[in-house]
Amino acid sequence: MIRDSFKVRGMDITLYMCYFVIIAFFIGPLLWVVSLSLKTPSEIFAYPPQLIPNRLAIENYATVWTRSHIPLWIFNSFKIVMFTVIGCLSVSIPAAFAFSRFRFKGKREAMFGILAFQMISPMIILIPLYRYFSALNLLDTHLGLVMIYIAVQTPFTVWLLKGFFDSIPQSLDDAAMVDGCSRIQALFRIILPISVPGIAAAIVFIIVQSWSQFIVPFILLTNLKLLPISVGIFHFQFVQVEISTQLLAAASILAILPVILIFVVLQRFIVQFLIAGAVKG
Repeated sequence: MIRDSFKVRGMDITLYMCYFVIIAFFIGPLLWVVSLSLKTPSEIFAYPPQLIPNRLAIENYATVWTRSHIPLWIFNSFKIVMFTVIGCLSVSIPAAFAFSRFRFKGKREAMFGILAFQMISPMIILIPLYRYFSALNLLDTHLGLVMIYIAVQTPFTVWLLKGFFDSIPQSLDDAAMVDGCSRIQALFRIILPISVPGIAAAIVFIIVQSWSQFIVPFILLTNLKLLPISVGIFHFQFVQVEISTQLLAAASILAILPVILIFVVLQRFIVQFLIAGAVKG
């Protein structure tokens, strides 16, 4: 029994060591970028390098915020992401509810068809889309970008929400309909309030995927004032008179900070979503 106890403890230690290595692998570069963003030029090229600067150069963030298009690019990203979330949920919620509650011929094939679209990379269809959007005068517009984002994000969102709707007993729908609700009223008055954790998880997924998109806006947008922050950072490093590592690092932190804050705000809903899935399993 003692041997089994040591074996279990050894497995726990190994598991936690693996967790530490994985966390260090992802958090380490981020901490180094934060460190660079708070250094002066002399400290950046100092040897040996230091993680913690001698003086926090907060003015790097002030310089980036006031002397570049970073605020405009962040606003553009917020606008694009907001309309993407609204459009994607407007399509995905009714579709997921229908796949969860109704039985019809070809349902299984339709679900796999939706999943097949998720496997198609936007890069494969980007050239035809460019010519198509050019004919529709949708190049250099946020509308065209949002339409593509909605089309790309909807398949996975439908699958995600369908799984959550499946975990809600259908007896709740039946009880609401007995009380006089229609099917659509049961969705909005009963199912959606219960589905807040699942919808929040879907929103986080849509935001992260849309905020980090680079290739699609890089190809479809040429006007600097319309760029999202993901492409704006790429242009930022070339519009400076000289390459300033500390300014580029500060701009990168400002670019990812909104997504981190959104994730922190919605993380409790994601935990509820995962717990609901565990209980269902």
